[in-house]
Amino acid sequence: MSSRRPSQPDPQEPSSARPDRPAPPFDVPAAPEAPASEDEAFDLEEVLAKYDRESAFRRLGGPVGWAIAATLIAFSLFQLYTAAFGVFDARIQRAIHLAFGMSLVYLLFPTRRGGSRTSLPWWDVLLGLAAAAIPLYLVVFYQEIVMRAGLPTPSDIAVATVAVLLVLEATRRVVGIPIVVIAVAFLVYAAVGRQMPGFLAHRGFSFAQIANHMYFTTEGIFGIPLGVSSTFIFLFILFGAFLEKTGIGRFFIDLANAVAGFASGGPAKVAVITSAFEGTISGSSVANTVGSGSFTIPMMKRLGYRPEFAAAVEAAASTGGQLMPPIMGAAAFLMAEFTGIPYIEIAKSAILPALLYFTGIFIAVHYEAKRVGLQGIPRSQLPSLWSVMRQRGHLFLPLVGIIYLLMEGNTPMKAAFYGIVLAVAAAMVHPSTRMSFRDIVGALEQGARAALGVVMATAAAGIIIGVITLTGLGLKLASGLVSLAQGQLLLTLFFTMITSLVLGMGSPTTANYVITSTIAAPALLQLGVPILVAHMFVFYFGIVADITPPVALAAYAGSGIARSNPLATGVTASRIAIGAFLIPFIFAFNPSMLLIDATWVHTLQMGITSVLGMFGVAVGMGGFYRAAMSLPERLLFVAGGLLMIDPKLLTDSVGLLLLAAGIAVQIVRAHDQTGKPIGRSAH
Repeated sequence: MSSRRPSQPDPQEPSSARPDRPAPPFDVPAAPEAPASEDEAFDLEEVLAKYDRESAFRRLGGPVGWAIAATLIAFSLFQLYTAAFGVFDARIQRAIHLAFGMSLVYLLFPTRRGGSRTSLPWWDVLLGLAAAAIPLYLVVFYQEIVMRAGLPTPSDIAVATVAVLLVLEATRRVVGIPIVVIAVAFLVYAAVGRQMPGFLAHRGFSFAQIANHMYFTTEGIFGIPLGVSSTFIFLFILFGAFLEKTGIGRFFIDLANAVAGFASGGPAKVAVITSAFEGTISGSSVANTVGSGSFTIPMMKRLGYRPEFAAAVEAAASTGGQLMPPIMGAAAFLMAEFTGIPYIEIAKSAILPALLYFTGIFIAVHYEAKRVGLQGIPRSQLPSLWSVMRQRGHLFLPLVGIIYLLMEGNTPMKAAFYGIVLAVAAAMVHPSTRMSFRDIVGALEQGARAALGVVMATAAAGIIIGVITLTGLGLKLASGLVSLAQGQLLLTLFFTMITSLVLGMGSPTTANYVITSTIAAPALLQLGVPILVAHMFVFYFGIVADITPPVALAAYAGSGIARSNPLATGVTASRIAIGAFLIPFIFAFNPSMLLIDATWVHTLQMGITSVLGMFGVAVGMGGFYRAAMSLPERLLFVAGGLLMIDPKLLTDSVGLLLLAAGIAVQIVRAHDQTGKPIGRSAH
């Protein structure tokens, strides 16, 4: 999910025993707990806190710490109770969810980013109490509020005003300023509609009308985004926390090492495979980068990869985790709600694009290793696939169980609930993964804390949607976007991409998707793009914003571990993940890539040609196949690759010819350079 992250380590617990921080697999080089050099030393918590606002929470001890922990656990238990026995009325369910989440934000997150994380000032206690009481006003006086719907009293308006202010401040603390600025701008727009120019003008609304719409309807703060957070998303975040407690992070690293650790540039390939697996339980690009990168990045550097490349590989792969079914980022659950398409169908449609994304990264890593002459880890130092699967293969059961439940027609909420039960049960199979009572309680606490960012992001996004529904702004902006692009689909797609990337630089994926799906996706729908394609397009670019300079948070987090240049890391990550920038355009013009109206034969053909296309693009961008490439050769590979990704007979045929020509030239060049060192100095 967009705000899920690996659970935080207990400073009292030895690092080797922390299930949330992967231990070294067998005899591979030591993880950063024992760095190879002074230069590689880093503080995992500090890196997370610097680049991931949701990790910069207070760590309090004593009675206050226990009280907050109890509240977090109660939050998780409330969500589990409603999943097992049925949710309350929509507004009551969402109000209780917001009361828990918002009050905990004030108790856990300092006023300033660099504020003290070891003390709790009295004013934050008061704000926390107010943040719990204000949403509960809706619960306590629910019947009276329903009876006077549309006729709010002065006390109703006062409560609604305070609620909006509390939501904005809590969002600023845990998510960041950009999304708050956007929400405030939308609120101002609702009030000054008569003064707006051109097609943006509307009749304008009074302060009381805006406050009432934001708080007492299901189209504002308590709208669909918060509704999805209070049901599906929270439980999948909690599911990830329980899986982390089973030690699945170490299992993923061991499994990746067994599969690819021995190959050329093995540790980099391990990073790609591990991050793809991690994406099924952690939907935060930054947290995924730091969680698995704390092991893979130092290992890549010791093997010989330059720091920028090592950090970029991890960041690009970790960002792609949100694209990987069966459990994608939080925005994918919102997509299911907004489009009315079952989540399992969205996950199926995302399979081929996700595989292409990781294939492109894997190829880029492989040929970078070939270019520099990097070897893998000796097999004697790696675990065997059989031993890894025998000891911990049962940890896959919860993931398989969730897929089965979704395919059988269960709601995502029920699937996540039974997935949690299955995670606890599966962990009991082997002593090394068995969860103690303390582990279970810890998962309840850490899962709730990990969900706070999503709670506030969806509440703030509800304010934005509230203004859009109140003023009709969404249709106006969509029409304006189409008009600006003069009705051209390619230009509209390009403007939509830029919008998503810019919003993604300051907003979490969840909020970014809510805004762009409300504004930009309708523009694509006007041009005849299928609804799933339009929403998947904005979803993709909202995610890859995490590795797109100048604000590439996942890449910057990786650079914090690698001690590399942050901007250079972001540029390299964008180059490695070039497929993420190309694939959405391809499925926009050819929806069959999302398995829309596609036969199995066509899907197989499309998969093969698309993989060949990603090979051409990745190799051309990297500038090496058998030997260093000249600029014309690179263009030949890239052009051939792009044509192969577009699954049409003519483009496939021309693309195949171009790739064949490029490969032939490279074979001849490599033969001429036999015996000469290739690329070492350039690296």
